[in-house]
Amino acid sequence: MEDCIACALTEGRLPLPGGRIHTARHWLVEHCVGPLGLGALIVKPARHVTSVAALTDDEAAELGPLLRRASAVAEQLVTAEQVYNCLWSHAGGVPGHIHYVVQPVTAAQMAEFGTHGPGLQMAMFAGQALPDAAEVDRVAEQARAAFAGS
Repeated sequence: MEDCIACALTEGRLPLPGGRIHTARHWLVEHCVGPLGLGALIVKPARHVTSVAALTDDEAAELGPLLRRASAVAEQLVTAEQVYNCLWSHAGGVPGHIHYVVQPVTAAQMAEFGTHGPGLQMAMFAGQALPDAAEVDRVAEQARAAFAGS
């Protein structure tokens, strides 16, 4: 889809910080391009799909094990209090390319923003502090190695 950011990142029409981390049969793993912190991963279907209900049986079967694996990798990347797994699927109030945010959340982040859960993610987006590009590259390389070894 021409106006889909997730598709543009997949197709190389937009720069992807850290590059592709992992490719499964039906899903892709990338580092988050937004302000959700270092080690936040995106797990998205390779094809443009706007709802979980629209997943094929094969896509759905692959999703659970991949989310568990991505969560384990995220735990290796950042010493976190918890790893959030959140489905995001809107762009401008319109259903968009679904993607799961696999976000390692640290005690320092919760203290800095004074909140946790969805409130933390909202505060991080309001702050718009993007991780350092060189650090994203380093963490993405570690994530690739972790996926390769698991």
